Amino acid sequence: MKVKAIFLDVDGTLISFKTHKIPQTTIDALTKVHEKGMKIIIATGRGATDLLELEAIPYDAVVSLNGSRCVLRDGTEIISYPIGREDFHTVLHLAEQYGFPLALEVEKGILVNYVNDTVIALSELTNHPVPQVVDIVSEFDACTCCQLCIYCGEEVEKEIMNQLPGLAVSRWNPYFADVNATGVNKASGMADVAACLGFSLDESMAFGDGGNDIPMLKAAGIGIAMGGASSRVKECADFITDDVDEDGILHALVHFGIIG
Repeated sequence: MKVKAIFLDVDGTLISFKTHKIPQTTIDALTKVHEKGMKIIIATGRGATDLLELEAIPYDAVVSLNGSRCVLRDGTEIISYPIGREDFHTVLHLAEQYGFPLALEVEKGILVNYVNDTVIALSELTNHPVPQVVDIVSEFDACTCCQLCIYCGEEVEKEIMNQLPGLAVSRWNPYFADVNATGVNKASGMADVAACLGFSLDESMAFGDGGNDIPMLKAAGIGIAMGGASSRVKECADFITDDVDEDGILHALVHFGIIG
């Protein structure tokens, strides 16, 4: 199989949770890949404007917000799937009922209705500032929102998602889950970008470590789980490489003969 594109998750795949940096071996390897003419596409739960740590990587496009907004590197939008106003208000009502914070993930950042210890812990884990507290209803009405963030555990997540048929959830961390329109995930975003850039998903390779990466690993021609991934993610991969801090991306690219 000839690989024409490589999809890469960010946190825990490109960026280390220990150093909050991208290993230089990864940067060098992906630069070689790009010089060979292969497309490099970021696939993340983050917004496309929240990728400053990736400046050194020559990526071509972003499957952002778990596939709900796909853009070229210059910001040109390929496609987006906004969350409807009625669905948003239902989630907000449930958040108030169950007592957890709710955030909008939009172009200007993560905006939350209030901050608790869970919000702070996630910010520390990802080395991000604590989200700005806002009037979340006014902010939703003033922008296009493609992703919500619910700061709750899996049991509460299951209870509320049963009441939200128009929305889907994905999770890579016990602190929170992302919420998008039903049918939207990293795999659907991959297909949207592939159609735009002119290649087949069978000609792609994908790297990931979290639960929200499972659809992506299954959709790619070769799905690669990082060494730090959970057993559930590894079971869905075609190949398991080393951890991000152990040059996992470089080792997999060499293993498959993408680079020497």
